[in-house]
Amino acid sequence: MGKTLYLECYSGISGDMTVGALLDLGADERVLAEALNSLPLDEFDIAVTRVKKSGLEACDFHVILDEARDPHDHDMEYLHGHEHHHEPVSAHEHGITDGSHHGHEHKTEDGRQHHHGDVCVHKSGSEMEPGNACVHSHSHVHRGLTEIREIIQNSGMTRRAKDTALRIFEILAMAESKAHGVPAEQVHFHEVGAVDSIADIAAAAVCLDNLDITDVIVQELYEGRGTVRCQHGVIPVPVPAVVHIASAHQLALHMTETEGELVTPTGAAIVAAVRTSEKLPDKYRILKTGMGAGKRDYGRAGILRAMLIEPETQEASIRKAAVKEEDTIWHLESNIDDCTGEALGYVMSRLLEEGARDVYYTPVYMKKNRPAYELNVICKEEQIERLQEIIFQNTTTIGIRRAKMERTVLSRELKEIETSLGKVQVKVCGIGAGKRAYPEYESVAELCREHCLPYQEVWRIVSREAAE
Repeated sequence: MGKTLYLECYSGISGDMTVGALLDLGADERVLAEALNSLPLDEFDIAVTRVKKSGLEACDFHVILDEARDPHDHDMEYLHGHEHHHEPVSAHEHGITDGSHHGHEHKTEDGRQHHHGDVCVHKSGSEMEPGNACVHSHSHVHRGLTEIREIIQNSGMTRRAKDTALRIFEILAMAESKAHGVPAEQVHFHEVGAVDSIADIAAAAVCLDNLDITDVIVQELYEGRGTVRCQHGVIPVPVPAVVHIASAHQLALHMTETEGELVTPTGAAIVAAVRTSEKLPDKYRILKTGMGAGKRDYGRAGILRAMLIEPETQEASIRKAAVKEEDTIWHLESNIDDCTGEALGYVMSRLLEEGARDVYYTPVYMKKNRPAYELNVICKEEQIERLQEIIFQNTTTIGIRRAKMERTVLSRELKEIETSLGKVQVKVCGIGAGKRAYPEYESVAELCREHCLPYQEVWRIVSREAAE
């Protein structure tokens, strides 16, 4: 069984915030680095650091592009400095040396320089159209869905991680397609943004796979208000791509008074691709918490909190309730010195048939040095009357002692698994965070007869395969 992830998006969500939170939950940095290194791209590096956001420590995942390719999607002055004129100017006026990006800069509390720029749409035979972030009309190489699919497929990512990454990109492309009125295959990700986006999305997919996340709960996405600037003008928040993703995938948006874009298209696409539920279970345990840092500063804690949780299902509740009832057990015992072995064998089988938890005999010496047997029965309180009746009817005893006993038990359940020798029943017991599997005797014995193999050999085979 995989793990359940709960994403708490009170400060919005973006690609880098998601990766940071998953790394903080324990995703393996070396596995992530190897997967990203396998991408057929040589235009970026990554850095994983610890930062403080509103006094809270969080993990920061940063895709480092060279100066010529670095976008400014975290440049607050550029994004929200609407008082500045945004007329086309020369590269010299913007401090551009290669015509690839604007020279706006912004220092965050951790001292890094941040930028803005992500996606653009290219129509054949026309100028570049603005997407939901900075778009540049300079000459660049462009990557569409076909090229991005090839990049992902030719990487060293696992099959599950590849499928997740491709699903995210397809959702993002469909949203941009609807926003700009072009087919999804004609949506092109700008070279500046594509490297950043590919790294973020691939990293998120790798971390989800590495943590073995199979269920993701996201209740709602907290979004800001106002407008955000792209190269060709000012667009409203939520930006069009986020609106279309939320609409197509029924994501609940919770609008806040924060002036700014809290939910990025990449963040919304990740949620749309991996979310399996929007409702938290009524009861759950928090196994681990991770915090992912955002780059933009909106005067609030720019963090994404992720939790690995263990839902308290109805089945688990019933199982635990049963364990709780069995915290006490009853012990019946009687010394018998004048009963045949045949009678004692028969009474044992009758007691077990009636539901006794255990029955056993202990050799004892009684008064006058008489050899005898002490009959011991373990049972639940409601079974006492019926089991005592069986003992009195089928043995020569004239008295039965009983005692209430406290005990500590492990949670357990009976499962049937498929092995190389066939189906076998195993008792699965929980021990701390781990589990142990114990093959049931009758199942093992049946396989021994079926395959004409010794009991110990069959037991070793099914034990090993059950553990795996």
